[in-house]
Amino acid sequence: MMASANLDLPLALMSLHIESPLAPHGLLFVATDVDAADEADFNRWYDREHVEERVRIPGFLSGARYQSRDGGRKHLGLYRTCSLDAFTSSAYRAAFERQTAWSVTNLGRMRDPMRRVCAVEAVTGFGSGSQLVVLPLAADGAGAPLARARNAGAELSGADGFVQSYLLVPDAALSTPLPREATEGRVLAPMFVVEASTPAAAAALRAGAAAAFDADPSAAWQFELGWKLDASDLR
Repeated sequence: MMASANLDLPLALMSLHIESPLAPHGLLFVATDVDAADEADFNRWYDREHVEERVRIPGFLSGARYQSRDGGRKHLGLYRTCSLDAFTSSAYRAAFERQTAWSVTNLGRMRDPMRRVCAVEAVTGFGSGSQLVVLPLAADGAGAPLARARNAGAELSGADGFVQSYLLVPDAALSTPLPREATEGRVLAPMFVVEASTPAAAAALRAGAAAAFDADPSAAWQFELGWKLDASDLR
């Protein structure tokens, strides 16, 4: 019987995700605040209509809702797609052309929203964590810091509670603003994301990620998962 080649690889290397030469996954990143008076209906809309509506679009893999533990907007929605092509499809365009009245109302309630359609690059690890660290990086026009993100992921992957890290690189053409999103001085900066299993692990990884990019840890945002819907869950 032929032995598996992987038997000679260190376990730490086997656990790392090796990036495919194919087009990277896409991700829609939507963060916002909402007035306290509107929050109950906003959450009801998001949980009962909006996430499912988006995940049913062909090419979408999952939708997840998070709430801030420290920093950033209070609400965060992440939608994974097979590729950036999902955001140029006729089905995705139709979702905007046929907004429900409930959607129109709640999109109008978003305060200081932030919408980014991103390529998911420099992936290390796999799986989903209940905790999320988002570190906005400088948009200096020098291109996405892919090598630095890969190195940071490799350094952080040995820490307790590390699940996955990746770099989000916004696509300027696809990242059109939401109705109430400010357009003056709008910067489409890359973001380094770390997913972790516990709040304590996320706090430590937040500090580690900031150190890897010579950033202030307070500049990173920490979120907690509320719930997630996979396309495979839908019938």
